[in-house]
Amino acid sequence: MVRSAMDSKIHHVELGQHFRDAIVNLLSTKLRTFLAILGILVGAASVVAMVSGGELMTRQVLLQFKSLGTNLLAISVNQSNSDESSNSQKSITLPQALAIKNLSPNIESVAPYVADYNNLTYAGNNLNGSIIGATPVLKSMMKLSLSKGRFISFMDHYSPYCVIGDNVYKQMLKANNKNPMGQQINVQGNYYTVAGVIKPWPSSGFIFVDLNGAVIIPIDAALVTSKYAAINNIILRLNGNPDLDQLQAHIKHYFQTLSSSYQLYFESPKQMIEKMKNQQEILTLFLGFIGAISLIVGGIGVMNIMLVSVTERKREIGIRMALGAKRRDIRLMFLVESTLLSLFGGTLGVILGVLISYIIALVKGWDFSLFILPPAIGFSISVFIGIFFGYYPAYKASKLDPIDCLRYE
Repeated sequence: MVRSAMDSKIHHVELGQHFRDAIVNLLSTKLRTFLAILGILVGAASVVAMVSGGELMTRQVLLQFKSLGTNLLAISVNQSNSDESSNSQKSITLPQALAIKNLSPNIESVAPYVADYNNLTYAGNNLNGSIIGATPVLKSMMKLSLSKGRFISFMDHYSPYCVIGDNVYKQMLKANNKNPMGQQINVQGNYYTVAGVIKPWPSSGFIFVDLNGAVIIPIDAALVTSKYAAINNIILRLNGNPDLDQLQAHIKHYFQTLSSSYQLYFESPKQMIEKMKNQQEILTLFLGFIGAISLIVGGIGVMNIMLVSVTERKREIGIRMALGAKRRDIRLMFLVESTLLSLFGGTLGVILGVLISYIIALVKGWDFSLFILPPAIGFSISVFIGIFFGYYPAYKASKLDPIDCLRYE
């Protein structure tokens, strides 16, 4: 038992000596050490930056969906041109769209809207934007806030008033330096007075139009402004925890009674969040794989440098063996050096990767969060790569003949 304790103490002393020798040897070849560390550093930074950046991007998209609430259901209505039956009709009427609320007690409110892309002009300048015909419910449904004025009301109907998105507001301001409030926008020969301005709205894949670049007019007015305008999109706010499949079946049946030519597509934030989470897992694996390739390249660089070190230090290896060093001591000596290289490179790489992901978040305007998993994975793989690629040079050094090593000049 005493002998075992002494052997353990001697082993720790030897390991400590190997670390000290490794540091001295690495410092004696600064350029070579720097290049080896650089390879591991770039690889680790790639893993951390790519995976963290992917996590930040996915989280930002998920936050946009969650900000709307998971109790929404979007309906996109298309009409098949092949159906010429007697019950076919050109488009859904507003009363028919609003009647969806009566299909289930789980439907709290209905917000149909019309999306049209006719030319918009103001003060002789074309505006880059779209026309949205909507009801006042859209404001609460999409959680819109106004920076100026008011939103359209149920009293507007065909009134020539509009609410503009932030991008349209900036375009109008740039056109003639006048406050857009109270100014008129030409929509296909119809003039709409600006009654309100929407605050910058975080775009979401849930709704198929960008409200920042929209001119929102009463839905009644939109339906008569353009002969091509049609209610093809409806958003529902749900209450409780309804069975979405059953609810969608009720809605499909309702539209089939109106016209057999209608084709419905459904989307909900809850479903989109699930899809995003699945895509996030695939993206994380893909980005991690790309970063791991960089680490492998760095590991090969470490192995090459260690092989050069073994060749240059043959005489030292021969002297150590002549003085009683065992083959495992020689192997451990070079393994410690490669491990130290990977430790330094992995640590600096993790720091650099976190810094890059922070800069990405700063540039994109995202909230930054430090994810523990990417740095942990990057650092762990770095250390493993150092040991794995350092083993062959260490093994080769331990198999050298001491007599040949002493003769080496």
